[in-house]
Amino acid sequence: MNVLIVEDDQLLAEGLKSALERASYKVTHAGDGLVADQQLRAYEFDLVVLDLGLPDMDGLEVLRALRQRKQAVPVMVLTARDGMDQQIESLDAGADDYMEKPFDLRELQARVRALLRRGTAEIREKIELGPLHLDLFQRTATLSGRLLELPVREFEVLESLVVQSPRIIGKARLNQRLALHSEDIGPNAVEVYIHRLRRRLDLSGVFIRTVRGVGYSIENLK
Repeated sequence: MNVLIVEDDQLLAEGLKSALERASYKVTHAGDGLVADQQLRAYEFDLVVLDLGLPDMDGLEVLRALRQRKQAVPVMVLTARDGMDQQIESLDAGADDYMEKPFDLRELQARVRALLRRGTAEIREKIELGPLHLDLFQRTATLSGRLLELPVREFEVLESLVVQSPRIIGKARLNQRLALHSEDIGPNAVEVYIHRLRRRLDLSGVFIRTVRGVGYSIENLK
């Protein structure tokens, strides 16, 4: 699961990042609101941990912009102890939960798990596309009941396609998704993974379509 931490306090951000990574989440950090907004426009996340007092663009602006774009990613807001008005405003703006600073990291981890179990995350926990089944929490894929042994990057590409199905997802968006985990990506990486996935899905009825100059989509043709 991919988590975006939006926090300008570097020490706190490092602590949050370390705690969530130990819990096996993939974590991206944005140190100001403008960078966070750009990240949210470009990449897909399963959860956002959002501080409100941010430079360049405050947390409420980031949250409102996110919801105006109809992005349903769960958002955990971090607030000051005396920030009751901010808490109410945050919930009204579309936050799913909030925590007061300072907080216990164990409680934060528990709340993160709860957010990922319900709402959008619950709907997207398992996805079926004909004979292809994806478990987004376990990070596994099965085809007609047979487990597909997918390397991490192949799973990332497949997950992105299936979540968007039958819509088209651009090559640049897929490259950005891969870049969340490593910047060491060749210019033809997406084509390589698409080719491998097509071979795995051959004769299953699940087909990855190339839309020239735009990107790719995945469909069940049976």
